[in-house]
Amino acid sequence: MSWTSLAHNPGDNLHSLTDFFSGSDGLRARHRFRSYEEYLQLQLNKTLNAKLREVWKTVDWRRKINVFSSIFRWHVDQGLVKPGQKVVCIGARMGQEVVAFKEVGVADVIGIDLVPAPPLVLRGDFHKHPFANSTFDFEFSNVFDHALFPKLFVSEIERTLKPAGVAVLHVALFTRPDKFSVIDLHSVDALLALFKNSDVIHIRRVDGFGLDTEVAMRKKSRNNARAASNCFITKSKADVLKLAEPLVLSEPKKPWIASKSSLRSMKYLPSLTDIRHHRRYIYVDIGSRNYGSSIGNWFQKAYPKQGHNFTIYAIEADSTFRHSYSNHPEVNFMAYAAWIRNESLSFGSDMDRNGCGHRGGMGRIQYSPRVSQKSSWLDRCDHRAEVQGLDVSEWIRSMVREEDFLVVKMDVEGAETDLVPKMVDTGAICLVDELFLECHYNRWQRSSPHRSPKYNRTYQDCVSLFRSLRRRGVLVHQWW
Repeated sequence: MSWTSLAHNPGDNLHSLTDFFSGSDGLRARHRFRSYEEYLQLQLNKTLNAKLREVWKTVDWRRKINVFSSIFRWHVDQGLVKPGQKVVCIGARMGQEVVAFKEVGVADVIGIDLVPAPPLVLRGDFHKHPFANSTFDFEFSNVFDHALFPKLFVSEIERTLKPAGVAVLHVALFTRPDKFSVIDLHSVDALLALFKNSDVIHIRRVDGFGLDTEVAMRKKSRNNARAASNCFITKSKADVLKLAEPLVLSEPKKPWIASKSSLRSMKYLPSLTDIRHHRRYIYVDIGSRNYGSSIGNWFQKAYPKQGHNFTIYAIEADSTFRHSYSNHPEVNFMAYAAWIRNESLSFGSDMDRNGCGHRGGMGRIQYSPRVSQKSSWLDRCDHRAEVQGLDVSEWIRSMVREEDFLVVKMDVEGAETDLVPKMVDTGAICLVDELFLECHYNRWQRSSPHRSPKYNRTYQDCVSLFRSLRRRGVLVHQWW
C-alpha cells in the first residue's frame, strides 16, 4: 500500500511504524497506531482540548505572536521571505504564526490545521495540503514531530512550494517534544534526507516553544544551470562582506612585501561573525606544498577557529611533499593535481621556451599538455611528471553540504584560470564560506626589470576576478 493511500484511508489498518523507521537513522516512531484514525484522534485530543484552546486564545496569544514576530522579522531581514509573497503556516492551530507574519509586513499568509480557526487558519491535513502545486513562496512549520508520515509531510511541502521557494522548519534535536508528538528526531541529517528537491540554506539554534533548531531549505529552481552560478546571499552574509578588508586595487611594485601587509590586514570570517551553528568544519588547501608552507605556519597558528576542530585536506600534485605530513595525521594528504576533470595530466616544473620543464625557477609544478595529447611534446622534453588530475568542483560538491563551514586556500600556479570558473558554473563556489586565492599574473620580477612571462593575465584581470567573487557572496581574500 502506498504512503498516500495509508495517509488518506483512515479505515485501513497500519502495520507497526517501526517497519518504516527501522532504516531511518536519527528518526524514530514513538507510537504503534492501528489506524490513521487512531493517529488523528491523538492529535485532536490536543487541538480540541477546551482548556488548551482557551489558554492559546488568551494568556498565550500575545506572547506567541511576539516570539514568532521576532523570528519572522529575522527571516525578512535575511531576504528569505519578502512582503508581497505568498506564505502558508503548517499546523497553525489558532493562527498566531499568521498574525505574526502580518505584523512584520507579510500580508498574504494563511494557516492550515486539522481544526480550522477562521479566518486565519483553514482546515487541512499536513499529509495532503489543500493547495495546488507551486502555490507558495514560503512555508513555515513547527509540527514536524507530529507527522505520522515524515516523508509525505516533506514531499507536500516541496510539492506546494514554488521553484526557489523557502521552507523553514522548527524541530527538537536537544529537547524532548511534547506527549502528542509521534516521532523523535535525533539527527538533523535524517530530516535533510527527506528533502529530495531542495538545498540547505542554514541550520541554526532557536528558542521556539520547546523546539531548539531551525532548518531552512530552498526548493531547487527549474533553471538549475542559472541557479548553480548564483549563490543565495542573506542579509547577514552581505553585512559581513561589507566588513571585509578592501581589495588592493593598484598593482604593488613589490608583491613579496605586499604579502606581509595583506596578512596583517586580513579580516577572517570567524572574527566577523559567529560560526557555531555548522555541522562540520573543513579546511581545504589546494596547492599546499609541504606542511609548513601554509597549513602548519598559517592556518593552524593564525586562523581563528572559535574552538572548533577542522577536518583538513591538503591537495598537492607533487607527491615528494607527502613526507612532511607523516607526523601530522590530522591532515588528509591527497597527491592530486587540482583540475577541472578527473584525468591524467603531465607536468613540468617551469616551462622553457619549447614548453619543456626544467629544474630551475620556483620549483612549483606547472600545467602542461595532458597525457592524452603528449606524443611530440613528451618526445622533446626530458623532465616531466605524470599526475592524476582531480575535478575539484565535483569533489567539493560530493563532500561538502550547505550546513558545513568550508575554508579554501588556492595557490595553483595559474590553474585558477580554469578552476574558479568551473566552481562558479557548477555552484561549488557557493559552498565556500571563505576563500584565500592567489591570482597569478605577469608580475614584476625581483631579479629583473621585466615582467614574468609565465602568465598572460594582468593584475587588473585579478582584481576583476576578486570583485566578481565578492559580488557572488564569497568572502575572498588576496593571497600573495
